Amino acid sequence: MFTESSVDFRKTQKKTFSDAEMVKECMLEVTETLFEGKQKDDIKDKIKQIPLSDSTAMRRTAIVAEDLTSQLDNAMQNASCISLAVDKSTDATDSAQLLVFVRFYDIAQKGFCEDLLGVASLEARTRGEDIYEAMKMMLRERGLDLKSVVSITTDGAPSMIGRERGLVGRLKEDHPDLISYHCIIHQSILCASFGGDYAVIMEKIMKLANFLRASSSLQHRLLRNFLSEVSASYDDLLLHNNVRWLSKGKVLERFWSIRKEVQEFLRSQQSAAKANKFLDFLEDEKEMEKTAFLQTSLFISMLSMSNYKEKTTVCDLISSVQAFQKLELFKNDLQGELHHFPRLLEHTKGKKGHNYTEFIDKLIGNFKDRFGDFSLGSLLLLFIQNPFMVSNVTLFSHEAKQVFKWVNAASVQMELIDLHENMILKEESAQYDPVTFWTQKVLRLSVEQSTSPTLVFCVTNLPLYTHSLPFAPYPSAAEQKK
Repeated sequence: MFTESSVDFRKTQKKTFSDAEMVKECMLEVTETLFEGKQKDDIKDKIKQIPLSDSTAMRRTAIVAEDLTSQLDNAMQNASCISLAVDKSTDATDSAQLLVFVRFYDIAQKGFCEDLLGVASLEARTRGEDIYEAMKMMLRERGLDLKSVVSITTDGAPSMIGRERGLVGRLKEDHPDLISYHCIIHQSILCASFGGDYAVIMEKIMKLANFLRASSSLQHRLLRNFLSEVSASYDDLLLHNNVRWLSKGKVLERFWSIRKEVQEFLRSQQSAAKANKFLDFLEDEKEMEKTAFLQTSLFISMLSMSNYKEKTTVCDLISSVQAFQKLELFKNDLQGELHHFPRLLEHTKGKKGHNYTEFIDKLIGNFKDRFGDFSLGSLLLLFIQNPFMVSNVTLFSHEAKQVFKWVNAASVQMELIDLHENMILKEESAQYDPVTFWTQKVLRLSVEQSTSPTLVFCVTNLPLYTHSLPFAPYPSAAEQKK
């Protein structure tokens, strides 16, 4: 109990793992307040006898870590397949750290498991070859066969996706069936990257926010007080960071809402040369028109935000990507009534001074290029969400065969018909979410009947919790032999 509580307390107070005596001190203070007489003395004596020295805390932490690692290893060994996500980061000492995350269906827990597989230090270089060797060593130390890895997701850096020397290329030499993806959140950020005049405007807005917020703590306080006094919609500007969830769309939304108040504040700061430069930017009608148009990025940011939710399914992910077909609607609207650009319409009164369709065309091209591999047949998506709504058995088996090369179309057709005839499962499909239905209802029935239907295997090995990491189904070694 004390080991667990000390870990929780240290985490919130940002204390080291070896500093456990402070928990005893807290308990003694609590005892002093809650108890009296001999009972208090007895309790304090027992608390003082609890061994929580630095070495004891470190030893217990190591034991807990070893046990958790062992549990994860056992669960992965029992999984039919796993998927990995790889990221490279640099710590405060400029040391490169390779982080590998794993996701798989945990049979014992009857649910999908996501965990940190390991962290490896890249001592010198961070080439694809170095990352490949570190990955191979990590898998070998954890007793994992590369053949059990169905897919891998990276950030798309050259060292990760280079065809010959990149991590993915080297892994595919050992495992040709490995499926690789580029993190969808990272891709959406890249798609939202502006170019040309729009990049210049975004840079000016970022510099303005930094000037008002980060250049001087006094100036930041004055800005917040000013915005509060004039009852502005918000009491501060936002800063943008490509790595964090805070997107360009949110920054633009906040800036546009209080731009007039910021303009008034800058007029009161005209003694500063920088303030005058930013004031000229805010008073330039052409620049403000382009800024009003850039609210489009707010829609783009919705994709990134939607994929940060917990328990996002593969259906949700693909639906989010397909929703960007609205960009075509935006393009047509720019040539017409501006129904979807209310700020641009308000600012220009319908008389635009710039042609924005070129920007939308570029955006559409970016999404087609970057999200081309995020596809799944419409019947397969419907099947995952509600298999009882799939009526065309032949067409469904054709889609399944295209995605899952190893399946038998005849078996898929017969199993789907059998599933449709199960009235109990049909009723339960309306009561539970797809994850619960497939993993706890259909899969359980399969185990009880000692069968291994292809449909169940496909769905449970296409992990429904996706977040930024898309997965694809893959047969186990036993299934491949059939």
